[in-house]
Amino acid sequence: MKMRFSKKRYILPFLCLTSLLSLKVSSIGKKNTGVVKHTVAKTGVSANAMLYDQLALGALGLSQQAYEYALAGYERLLEEGKLKNDEILSIVDFSLPSSKKRLFVIDLASGKLLFNSLVSHGRNSGKDMATNFSNSQESFQSSLGFYVTGSTYRGKHGYSLKLEGEEEGINSNAMSRGIVMHAASYVDEKLARLQGYIGRSLGCPAVPVKLHKKIISKIQNGSCLFMYSPDQNYISASKMLQHAA
Repeated sequence: MKMRFSKKRYILPFLCLTSLLSLKVSSIGKKNTGVVKHTVAKTGVSANAMLYDQLALGALGLSQQAYEYALAGYERLLEEGKLKNDEILSIVDFSLPSSKKRLFVIDLASGKLLFNSLVSHGRNSGKDMATNFSNSQESFQSSLGFYVTGSTYRGKHGYSLKLEGEEEGINSNAMSRGIVMHAASYVDEKLARLQGYIGRSLGCPAVPVKLHKKIISKIQNGSCLFMYSPDQNYISASKMLQHAA
């Protein structure tokens, strides 16, 4: 005896299964939308810590301690709502001599190293190595710690970037001291090879003329900039690093 099978009995379950699969795919797509942004804003340190190895930052000379401190301070500034440009993290590693490319600009959202450049320190901070730091007026020394980048302007050094020091007593006088990022002809690889160090500023993190517009345009308006040194006076005094790993 032939058994009859109703097409409706199979069409209905098939349609249900198709709908469920479509719903699941759609749901996954929605969950993944903006996942990078969520990673940057919410899971920061744990998610971004891997970038140190992925981008081979150690091979480029960036201290792992500097990177870990930078992430910790970045997270704190993010939680305090001070970062409008939260995809960018910039680190100046003063544990390196001025002849080395010690400015690292990292795009946390895309996981890319955007710039690795020479950067100056203050004339009274040292010759090839920056070892002395100050928050005082007319010290002509660099100030360590965390900054939030401000707006751009055109001054005596041309296109420049304001920097707001976020650490009281450490870099809080940055604005009144005129500590900004600007271009300088003395931040030059040929000069570094010739004399073993680049020129020095009055305390500003000056960058190469050929890169300054690109760097400033990328990090302006509310990104985190960290100037690091293994200086124990700074590390013990910094409230930003109290909860750092």
